Parts: sequence; structure tokens; C-alpha cells
Amino acid sequence: MNINNKLIGKNILVTAGAQGIGEAITRQLIDSGANVAIHYFSSGEAANQLTEYAIGKGQKAVAISGDLTKEADANALVEKTIAALGGLDILINNAGSLVARKKLNELETAFWHKVMDINLTSMMFVTRAAAPHLAKNENSSIVNLASLAGRKGGHAGSLAYSTSKGAILTFTRSLSAELGAQGTKVNAVAPGLILGTSFHNTHTTKESAAKTIAGIPIERAGNADDVARAVLYLASEYDGFITGATLDINGGAYNM
Repeated sequence: MNINNKLIGKNILVTAGAQGIGEAITRQLIDSGANVAIHYFSSGEAANQLTEYAIGKGQKAVAISGDLTKEADANALVEKTIAALGGLDILINNAGSLVARKKLNELETAFWHKVMDINLTSMMFVTRAAAPHLAKNENSSIVNLASLAGRKGGHAGSLAYSTSKGAILTFTRSLSAELGAQGTKVNAVAPGLILGTSFHNTHTTKESAAKTIAGIPIERAGNADDVARAVLYLASEYDGFITGATLDINGGAYNM
């Protein structure tokens, strides 16, 4: 059976679902027949276009703005999702950012907290609000976006980001144990070098990308669709035996 068939009619919330990897995830979910709530912070036009695309296919869709570092916005996001879709089966925690490269001796306390809030605290806020709704299903799924930086430590200047992404790996393992009894599977993906996204367009030089690609066994960088396919697979395992796992998507550059 095509795993994507399992997503037909499922109600799915994607944070930061209108740009980069998030946009690829949302589009593949729509093409798989899911109803989608598309969270965005600054990509309103793209979110609305995706909403129209889903509605044009006869599926439910809504675009919802919010600053997920604010607890009230995270709670409102979930409430609006439930109101628009009628329930929640799957949560994709995609929101996150490097923000900027700063080494230890350059780290201001406020910057450290900002990165942690964007990548980690926001994920906790949304997940905490969503968990009771996910529990209403016999089976449900959460997929968290981590990073290869959380495995290896990242490049120079990514200390705060890498630390937050490493914490997401632990958050995933711990949450899978906590939510297992309610039927919610919790997994993560850890992408490596994924070119063509605003993240790497902003923070990765051509020289750095070329050096990284030289060490990838399959001799290419990844793209957003590579990650989206893996996310959809884990999302579709809501009734499976996979939980607490992290799927590494890096072309073989690193494995554990």
C-alpha cells in the first residue's frame, strides 16, 4: 500500500509550513489528500497560496499567523486549527532558525535565549497545546524537525542552534515515552545540507557548501523534497511501531 494513502482525510498542522522545507512538507501533504493548517510568521502570501491549492483539491485548509515563541500565540494556533479542521491527527513541528552565526565569545544572553525560544520552547508550547487533541484519536503522530547539527555540533558559529537541535532529539525520545500510552507516536528527522532553502541561502557560503558536498557519499546536497518525503513517512506511521526515533537525512555523511 502507498503510505501516502494513509494521510487521506487526516487533519495536520505544520508550523512554519509556507517556506523552504515546510512548504515542501505542506505541498506533499496536500497532494496526499490531507487537510492542513499552515502556520506562518512572515510568509503570508505563500501560506494563502497553499491554502487555495488545498481547497481547490476539495480539502480543508487554513493559514494561521503567529509568533510561536509566545505561549498565547501557540495556544491560539492549535485552537484555530481545531476550529478550522475539526480535529487534529498529526503535528509537524518544523519552525526554527539559526538566526545568526555567533561563536561563544560573541554570544549575548539575549541571543542565546532567542535561539532557544525559536527552536525549542516554541516546539514545547505547540506540542503541549496539541497533545490533548491528538489523544482523542486512537492513533496519532508528531514529527519534529531536528538537524544534523544536533548530531555533530554544526559549523563554527552555530553553538546555540546546534544545542537547541540536539535538545530536540532528546525532547523527541522523552516525549515518545510520555505520550505512548495515549497512542501518539513521536519521531524526528535530522536533515543535513539541504540547499535551495532560505536557511542555507542566508547562512551557508558556496565554499562551505562545496566542502560539505565533497564529504557526502552520494555526492550531492539534499533538497526540501528529500526531507518532506521522510517527514510524510514518519507522519504516516501513526499506527506503526516506530516512535522515539530520528531519521537522518544527510546522504550518508553521518550516521549513528
